[in-house]
Amino acid sequence: MKFVSSALITALYITILLVTYGLHVWFFRVDVVLYSALLDALIAAVIASVVLFWPRKSNALGHFEKMLLLVVWLLGGYAFAISIPTVLDRSLSFYILEELDQRGGGILADRFGEVFTDEYMHEFRLVDVRLTEQDESGTIKIENGCVMLTDRGQTIASVSVFFRSNLLPSNRLLRGEYTDDLTNPFENSIPAPDYLCGGVRRGKTDRKLDGH
Repeated sequence: MKFVSSALITALYITILLVTYGLHVWFFRVDVVLYSALLDALIAAVIASVVLFWPRKSNALGHFEKMLLLVVWLLGGYAFAISIPTVLDRSLSFYILEELDQRGGGILADRFGEVFTDEYMHEFRLVDVRLTEQDESGTIKIENGCVMLTDRGQTIASVSVFFRSNLLPSNRLLRGEYTDDLTNPFENSIPAPDYLCGGVRRGKTDRKLDGH
């Protein structure tokens, strides 16, 4: 009886989540896909919780079981937001598949660099999307045409660099070769100091090249 009750109310939550998500993307403005989908999951959980905790004389589920079910919904909504709309919106892997399909099923492997720089960046407005996401997240600020890290962005960047350098695979398969290139991708970067903003600290690559 408890399993049936849990399954029915969870099915209701999933239905509300999908309907809420559909209404949101079809009829309302969306700033960031991930945040929008997370909000939809929260709204669905709140609505379904009203039914779940509605006072009744008899109920198969106890209070603790209801709380656990609510936690499961929130985790499931988070997984939905990350795994479906966000991945489809951001994934380069899905873009490769879509581009291959658009081009009749095949593209020369040594021409994919051109595809990414000449088509992917333009077709998906990649720079605009990513800058908007970071700006809305509070990790960057854009002033007078200059994109700058905030304190939050600096903290996240430091954590990301540490994780990449120490906790990503040092023997990763890249087109038939195992390499550690992606644990320090900036090591051999080509310096381009002409795009730096005035008054902004110089990058690590520039300091390294200067011998300081």
